[in-house]
Amino acid sequence: MRTACFFLFFVIQISISGQTMPQVIDEIQLENIKPESLQNYWLRIIDNGMSQPVTIPIIIARGANPGPVLGMTAALHGNELNGIAIIHQVMGEIDLKSLQGTVIAIPGLNAISIPLHQRRYIDEEDLNRNFPGKEIGNRSQQYVWQIGQKILTKVDYLVDMHTASFGRENTFYVRADLSDTTMSKMALLQNADIILNNKGVPSANEQISATRTMRAEAVLKGIPTITIEYGNPQVFQPEMISRGKVGIQNIMSWLHMHQNPIITNQSAVICKKSYWIYVDRGGYLEVKAELNQRVKKNELIAVLRNPFGELIKEYLCPEEGIVIGRSSNPVNMNGGRIIHLGILQSGIK
Repeated sequence: MRTACFFLFFVIQISISGQTMPQVIDEIQLENIKPESLQNYWLRIIDNGMSQPVTIPIIIARGANPGPVLGMTAALHGNELNGIAIIHQVMGEIDLKSLQGTVIAIPGLNAISIPLHQRRYIDEEDLNRNFPGKEIGNRSQQYVWQIGQKILTKVDYLVDMHTASFGRENTFYVRADLSDTTMSKMALLQNADIILNNKGVPSANEQISATRTMRAEAVLKGIPTITIEYGNPQVFQPEMISRGKVGIQNIMSWLHMHQNPIITNQSAVICKKSYWIYVDRGGYLEVKAELNQRVKKNELIAVLRNPFGELIKEYLCPEEGIVIGRSSNPVNMNGGRIIHLGILQSGIK
């Protein structure tokens, strides 16, 4: 009797929630997914110390007809969450009957760090500086190796979603190699505040085997890839999420994956390079420059005070540019960040 009651309770709970447990898979096999279907999976990446699989969530939408495979990855850094919500919204609005091609979305790539509310991997490594990784390497190397083998090999185009890290805040900006017509178009379709022209791959004078970002790894594999920074860490920001969704849908329209019109509503500022400006003393920092602000050479961007409120130093902008990101943490020791300064392309007003 107790067994029957428990089974009935279990069935009722599943019925109420409307959820079924996604299948755990070792490999994405697109050929086994039915056309006009959306499937949720847990993709096995590694094993933990209790011999249990560590899995990441995968959402795959396959359209009625063949077409390109668009990949979206969010939260390679565990505290960068806006991309997760963008993926949820994009996948929730896909019309499978009119979809041409396939979308592979990973709303949470760093399965270890996301639930721990931390940016870096368990070994304190930055996963986005460890590609291509190693099949038989340390913990972070094996994790990114699996990403390269199990995810990057499956996509034709890739959008890698990020935010600022703890203690900082970002504009909505894109990093892309604008000398490549495909990646340039993908970047421009985002309606971003700023586009930073950045190749993201080793130059001819650098060792090709050097560790690199996931974007660099994907580009070296021939996959057109852009990195998008959507605002601030460890939060869902409705405006960023809404704008990000439109940008992804614009790419899908441009790739003829659906028939929705491309929405363009603003012109991004193009920057040829960027760099951070740092404090050279310790104290309490007040950043005066705002996100997206055009700043002039010698303009006041921040002031630093000691614990008694006495002025230690005023920081002036070294050259004309635009504020891509800035510090949100008042407490800074030597080397703390002030602003991420973008230097505009010639002719941009």
